[in-house]
Amino acid sequence: MSGDDSSRRHSSPVRRPSRRRTRHGKRRSADKPKGDGLSDEIQVEAWADAPRALNKEEINLLPIRAYGGEICLIRTEEELDRALNLLWKEKVLGFDTETRPVFTRGKSGNPALLQLGGENCVFLFQLTHVPFGEALADLLADPHIIKTGVAVRDDLRALARLHEFTPGGAVDLAHLARARGVQAQGLRSLAAALLGFRISKSAQCSNWEKEELSPRQLLYAATDAWVGRELYFRLTRSHAGCGAADGEYGRPPAAQ
Repeated sequence: MSGDDSSRRHSSPVRRPSRRRTRHGKRRSADKPKGDGLSDEIQVEAWADAPRALNKEEINLLPIRAYGGEICLIRTEEELDRALNLLWKEKVLGFDTETRPVFTRGKSGNPALLQLGGENCVFLFQLTHVPFGEALADLLADPHIIKTGVAVRDDLRALARLHEFTPGGAVDLAHLARARGVQAQGLRSLAAALLGFRISKSAQCSNWEKEELSPRQLLYAATDAWVGRELYFRLTRSHAGCGAADGEYGRPPAAQ
């Protein structure tokens, strides 16, 4: 699960699609997103049988699930380039950030970790080692690749404080859930109502600026991005159906 080992497993880099770039690597003006980056292209109708939100006691009775696929921790420029070459091939990315808690009223810290979950791997960018800059900003600005999670507007604004950019292709799961008639809010509540399992939040308030993140932190961060991506696919299905069965969404998750 370490970044040095897992990131070297990938094959030769895949070039970014030329339709998104000029030969100088800049975005064509017609592709520049506007506003806060939240996509207005995902239009859904309310489900007739929308799942109800579960209360805390009901959620605690559900089995805990965690991401069981490959985790790539990105700490060097070489790993960053390799990860981006793969991420530009994705159509939907689970998106989240982690910030060291600040216990002073009115103050907030900067994101220390950026999570992007693809089809076969969750990439964790340790921003204390690879600062958020143009390369990552270009990916998050591209309107052709969906970036989905909960409270994505706030996370994107926080990243824009590190490097100015205009986000594109962002889809907030809470907005999508409300459109479907699902009253649950928050990643944990949405996972319980729509996927039929609960996720641990035990590492949420840990120190994300540590030099070496613990295995528990890595799994927590990867799980949030993975769940966000799976919830997107769940919410864009034509019918509500039921919660997820083992292995229905992505790789079979490992027990935490």
